Amino acid sequence: MLEIRDLHVCYGGISALQGISLRVDQGKIVTLVGANGAGKSTTLRTISGIVKPRTGSILFEGEEIGDLPAHKIVSRGLAQSPEGRMVFANLTVMENLRMGAYLRRDTKNFPAELEYIFGIFPRLKEREKQTAGTLSGGEQQMLAIGRALMSKPKFLMLDEPSLGIAPLLTRTIFEKIVEINKTLGITILLVEQNANLALEVSHYGYVLETGRIILEDSSAALRVNPEVREAYLGG
Repeated sequence: MLEIRDLHVCYGGISALQGISLRVDQGKIVTLVGANGAGKSTTLRTISGIVKPRTGSILFEGEEIGDLPAHKIVSRGLAQSPEGRMVFANLTVMENLRMGAYLRRDTKNFPAELEYIFGIFPRLKEREKQTAGTLSGGEQQMLAIGRALMSKPKFLMLDEPSLGIAPLLTRTIFEKIVEINKTLGITILLVEQNANLALEVSHYGYVLETGRIILEDSSAALRVNPEVREAYLGG
């Protein structure tokens, strides 16, 4: 569904991605594992069109999207829940969700889709009139994912969904990510600091180190790989 070929990205004179290539098959959850600064978030931001590649190719459903602006990429069916959640703090929960559907013209299904999101995240239903800036970190993460789903994506990118969230709620959010993948059939590309949990819920994984992919395998194999265990899973 998504294929990246020899992607190079630079911030000024600093090389952030150094020729990475990866693929994400339809219906799968694929995770990017690596230390801070490895290039995981840069990869997602480049796919989203927020950062432009220096060279390389990004193919979505066989078509090049690397030169498209971000809003055109969203309209193709790719959505991102960004690192740090980035909710609209002064808008209500409901207004944030509606902002996720801003580019859509098919509004007749909104009520059913809202109910689906409230079914996954009941806490959002309880707080639909509350301003997003007053929500807890976990609730904001639920809102960021829900907002992305309102764009009706085929492909969902999640950047550090557990960041700053209590461990118990982290487990809940990851269960919901698996549910979204299974019930809606949405393909997911996941960046997550909790490598053990990310590999537990995903089908395939890539290990990034200083802008390069140094290892790839099924998530089950990566979880028992001695190098991965020592570097990212606490031995």
